[in-house]
Amino acid sequence: MKGFDTDIAENGEIGLKKFLNQQYDFVVLDIMMPKKDGFSLAQDIRKIDDKIPIIFLTAKSQKENVLKAFKIGADDYLTKPFSIDELLVRIKAIQKRLPKKEVIELEDEFKFASFTFFHKQNLLIVETTKINLTTKENELLKLFCINLNEKVDRNHALIKIWGDDSYYNARSMDVYIAKLRKYLSHNEKVQIKTIHGHGFKLMVLD
Repeated sequence: MKGFDTDIAENGEIGLKKFLNQQYDFVVLDIMMPKKDGFSLAQDIRKIDDKIPIIFLTAKSQKENVLKAFKIGADDYLTKPFSIDELLVRIKAIQKRLPKKEVIELEDEFKFASFTFFHKQNLLIVETTKINLTTKENELLKLFCINLNEKVDRNHALIKIWGDDSYYNARSMDVYIAKLRKYLSHNEKVQIKTIHGHGFKLMVLD
């Protein structure tokens, strides 16, 4: 699709797995999918991320399906046949309505202190040093960058990146945060602060 990198899921179960393991800016769903239909998948996605835009793209145009889609949390609804140009226009219209922080979530490049972070490349650069990030490191750092100098709730991070807030995943996240702290130690003015009982905060000190 013009101007976008896209993933395609053959069925709803694969779609959910992709969503749990990747970071997406938009979700386009068909109601009629095998194994897990579009409505069920949308409900699962909304439990993980209540802000990501969801667009239903389907041959079904009955009023009850349209209403159900919006009740679940759809941002828009397109019936087949459709044009790619119309879909792109609708995506851009949704982007314009997003609050500032949600627009930041769609960005790929983040600069803070002496660091430049390229999310889509899983790459963190500090001065002349390039650090290749793992998927989990990459998603955690983006979440911190979106909320720079603001608290990131521990459970929110776990559900958004790991899919649930189990004890095992919490310990796993602590390991990845320790790795990020090591990378960010290149600049003493950049710190990931632990807010005990709540979460974390990526801070850039004056």
